Amino acid sequence: MYIHSMFNYQRRVSQQIRIGNLTLGGNAPVRIQSMANTDTNCVDDSVEQANRMILAGAEMVRFTTQGVLHVKQLAEIKKQLGRQGLHTPLVADVHFNSKVAFEATKVADKVRINPGNFVSSTTAHYSDRAFANEVEVIRQKLLSLIGLCRQHSTVLRIGVNHGSLSQRIMSRFGDTPEGLVASCMEFLSICRTVDFNDIVLSIKASNTLVMVQSVRLLIQKMRDVDMHYPLHLGVTEAGNGEDGRIKSAVGIGALLADGIGDTIRVSLSEDPEREMPVAKTLVDYIEQRANHPLINCFPADTFSPYTYHRRTTHLIDCVGGGKPPVVIAEEDDVFSDPYPDYFKQTLPFPILNLCYSDLTDTLISKLKEDRKSVIVLRSKHQNPVGEMRAFFHCLLRENITVPVIIARNYNENHLEGLQIKAGADVGALLLDGFGDGLWLTNTNPRITTGQVNSVAFSVLQAARVRMSRTEYIACPSCGRTLFDLQTTLAKVQVATAHLNNLKIAVMGCIVNGPGEMADADYGYVGAGRNRVSLYKGNVCIEKNIPEEQAIERLMELINNDLPKSKQSSTH
Repeated sequence: MYIHSMFNYQRRVSQQIRIGNLTLGGNAPVRIQSMANTDTNCVDDSVEQANRMILAGAEMVRFTTQGVLHVKQLAEIKKQLGRQGLHTPLVADVHFNSKVAFEATKVADKVRINPGNFVSSTTAHYSDRAFANEVEVIRQKLLSLIGLCRQHSTVLRIGVNHGSLSQRIMSRFGDTPEGLVASCMEFLSICRTVDFNDIVLSIKASNTLVMVQSVRLLIQKMRDVDMHYPLHLGVTEAGNGEDGRIKSAVGIGALLADGIGDTIRVSLSEDPEREMPVAKTLVDYIEQRANHPLINCFPADTFSPYTYHRRTTHLIDCVGGGKPPVVIAEEDDVFSDPYPDYFKQTLPFPILNLCYSDLTDTLISKLKEDRKSVIVLRSKHQNPVGEMRAFFHCLLRENITVPVIIARNYNENHLEGLQIKAGADVGALLLDGFGDGLWLTNTNPRITTGQVNSVAFSVLQAARVRMSRTEYIACPSCGRTLFDLQTTLAKVQVATAHLNNLKIAVMGCIVNGPGEMADADYGYVGAGRNRVSLYKGNVCIEKNIPEEQAIERLMELINNDLPKSKQSSTH
């Protein structure tokens, strides 16, 4: 198993390293970081934004370094921050150009490289010989980079992205968790040959399920060969507002609940300083589970943490039986939601309010025969995710198929807190294949029942178990972005607000754009200065459209497909 226990919270013990003046891994706290979206060549703007991020709680700040000039300007940014007494580690983000990575080791405290584009793939189809030849090219370049990292005491981040796997890896594995892990392990094995260990790893995806399964699989593969490198967690292209916060909480929170993660970045399509409060709330919330009362349970043999299989249940009314999870809605404001779900006062089935400690041998025997009831699962345990997981694993072991609605009550003053905590709690269970419905409540009247119900639907969508509205796959923007992403995303959202059950990607550049939006219905991708390319699925339909025409052309593309689209369907 990839961790000590899926039921009892315990931080994964990783190797401790030093990034500038910051310790990471080992017994160090989970570090919070962010990435600037300024042009690194604009030193004053970059210094000012770094100040805001650090003030908001960033413990590392990453900058895009597309060329050698960017690296020189990063040195100036570091110098100016130092004059202000700010010595927060700076990270150089490198794609496509390994020569830039070599230069960045002399300036940055950490250099991020992407195995997907560290060496250019030469073909889409690889023989065994061509595959091995490209690995050798990678090995030679990576060993040169490692030598410079050692010389300058620079940490190396090996950052694999779902949206930018190399053609070579894609030819063998596709864009799967196995491919993401293989890409990472390939680079790690080279580092190990020269005993280089100043490494941070990340595997990121916009799809929360792919992200969580990939990181779990990576940890298992590392444990098999006695590797324990620290992990950076993040959900790419999470978007903005409620969806961005919940999607990040679902993916990052599920792994933090496993005790996994040494540093996190919440990637919002907003000003980067807005990411830190979200990240801090998430980390603090999960860490409250430390030293909790022991949960006695063992995993069901049929469960795999690396592949998704929804728990089999029988149908009661329209709950269970493989149907999309329902939402039990509070009555006030429910009519503002256009979804066919249940009022709590008129549930059309008997409910059994249960928690894990209720599962006696007698009750288990009765549940095996029950075909009329739906379980409403609750927990007051310090580690509710662990206790609820234990409940589901017991049902799996006993082949009990009664549908289960996950119920969580909160007392949050601010909507953001509810979004983060509900996303982290429920998302971890949904990604494991558990739950036939969701029942959220919040006792503080400052948050309306309509808002609570909206959070419930957002959590289900972020976990990829029920689509109820348009999903926006949007990057947080960085120095590579060639248009104002926040403004553009807002315009796309307004133009497409009437559509349902579509996935629309708004991407700043081509680094992750076409790959990360592979399962999107439509894509809006920066192609050059004030130029945009439009995609249908992963196929480019129109290239280099003037930015001022792009949204109108996107809507024409969608409207032409309207009779065949999913936009009017509901689940």
